[in-house]
Amino acid sequence: MTEGRVYETDVVVVGAGNAAMCAAISARENGAKVIVLEKAPAAEKGGNSAYTHGSVRFAYNGIDDLKEVMPELSQQEIDSSDFGSYTEEEFFEDMCRITDYRTDPELASILTSKSFKTMKWLTNHKVRFVPIYGRQAFKVDGKFKFWGGMIIESVGGGQGLVDALHDEASRLGVEVLYDAMATEIIHDDSGVHGVFFKHKGKTTKVLAKSVILASGGFHANVEMRTRYLGPKWDLAKARGSRFNTGDGIQMAINIGAQACGNWSGAHAVGGDRYAPEFGEGSQKLSYPFGIIVNAEGKRFVDEGADFRNYTYAKIGKIILEQPGQFAWQIFDQKVAHLLRDEYRGRRVTKVKANTLEELAEKLDGVDQEGFLETVKEYNAAVRKDIPFNPNVKDGRCTEGLTVRKSNWANTLDEGTFEAYAVTSCITFTFGGLKINDKTEVQDLLSQSIPGLYAAGELVGGLFYFNYPGGTGLTAGSVFGKIAGENASRYIHQLKEKEEMV
Repeated sequence: MTEGRVYETDVVVVGAGNAAMCAAISARENGAKVIVLEKAPAAEKGGNSAYTHGSVRFAYNGIDDLKEVMPELSQQEIDSSDFGSYTEEEFFEDMCRITDYRTDPELASILTSKSFKTMKWLTNHKVRFVPIYGRQAFKVDGKFKFWGGMIIESVGGGQGLVDALHDEASRLGVEVLYDAMATEIIHDDSGVHGVFFKHKGKTTKVLAKSVILASGGFHANVEMRTRYLGPKWDLAKARGSRFNTGDGIQMAINIGAQACGNWSGAHAVGGDRYAPEFGEGSQKLSYPFGIIVNAEGKRFVDEGADFRNYTYAKIGKIILEQPGQFAWQIFDQKVAHLLRDEYRGRRVTKVKANTLEELAEKLDGVDQEGFLETVKEYNAAVRKDIPFNPNVKDGRCTEGLTVRKSNWANTLDEGTFEAYAVTSCITFTFGGLKINDKTEVQDLLSQSIPGLYAAGELVGGLFYFNYPGGTGLTAGSVFGKIAGENASRYIHQLKEKEEMV
C-alpha cells in the first residue's frame, strides 16, 4: 500500500544531473508536463555533474562556431588565443581510438555529429561557457595554445552547470522533488506507466506515460563495484556523488532491460591518497610532466603516452593494481609552474625536498633505494636533444627503459623537488543499459520497452577501457536532449491513439 500523495505527469525523469535536466528541459519545451525525482536533498542535487569541472568536448570548425557557444567571448580573448578546430571526424576518431574501437559506432556518431548543435541549445537555455585557460592551455610566444580537443567549461564548473539547468527547468515549469528515491518502474506488457519512489521516507508513486532514466552509474555502490569491476575496487575512493548507486540500472534490468557496454570498466583517476570516501577526490592530473612511482620506487606507466585528458581516466585502475593501492607523482622545479591548481589546495598529501635523497626519505611507504635507482636510470634515458613543449606531443622521450616515457620527459635534477601521494578515485562506471538511436531502452530481445528512455552515465556502449576527457557531460546533454524529444513524441502519439479510439 502506498502512502502520501500520488503524482501524475506526462514524463517522469529519474535523476537531476546534467543528462536528467537536459531531458527534462527538452521534454518540457516539446509540450510535455515533467516531474523530476532527485534522490539527493536539494543541497546535494545534480549527481556526478555537480562534482565535475564542467569541461565539455564538442566538434567545432573555428572561432565563428565558438562565438555561437560563447557569445560573451571578448576580442582580447580571441586575439590572445589559438583555439584551433576540432572536427566531427576528429571527435569520432578519438572516441574510437581511446576505446580501442569498441565504442558503439551508431551512438558515437550521434554524439559527435550532434555535439555542436547541443552546445548551442544549452547556450540558448542560459548555460554559459568560458575557455579553460587554467587547465587546457599554456602560453607560448605570448599566445594561449589549446590542446587535446577540449577547450571550454561551464561558468561555475559542474555546480554552475547544474544550477543553470535547474533554474531553466524551473522557469519552464518543471517540478523537481528532492529526497525522492525511485525504487521500481511501474510497467506491464504495453510499456511503462510511472515509478514507485520514496519521498522523504514515505513510499508513493508518480503515474506517467513515459519514464526517462538518468540517475548515473554505480560508482558509489561498493558491492556492485566489486562484483562487476573486480577485486580491490572496494578500496577505491568514490570521486563524485554518494547517491550514484546503480538504482536506475537495476530497476530497468528488473523489468527486462538489456545490459550493455563495459561493465568491468570505469573512469578512475589518480586522486589524493587520503581523499574522503566520497567527494571530488582532489584529482592530480599534471603527471605527464613528471614521473609516477609505486611502493617499490618503480615507474609503472608511460606518463607521457598522450595528452592527459586521453589517459587520466585509466590511470586510477593502474594505481589500484600497485602494491598498497597508492603511488607518488614526482616533479622538479623545471615544471612546477605547469602544475594545475588542484596541486595547491588544502586536501593535498605533499612533500618537498631540496635533494632527491632527502625526498626519498619523505616518500611514505616507498622503497628509498628503489626510488633513487629509478630516478638515476630515468634521468640517463631522457632525450635531452628533443625540445620540451607542453602544448603538443613533443616526442621528448626516454630510450632504453622497460617502461618508456613517450612525451614531455624532463630530467629530475633541479630542486626544490615536489611529490604528491595519490590513490585510485573512481568517477563513473562504463556499463549500463542498451539504448537505440532514439534513446529507447532495449529489452533482452533488442526491442524497445515502450515509453522507457535513458541518458547519461547509465547508458552502456559508449566508453570502453578509457575515456576522452569532457565527453561525459557532452554525452549526457546530447542523449538527454534526444530522450526528452522522443519521450514527448511518444506521448503525443499515445494521445492521438486515445483520441482516435
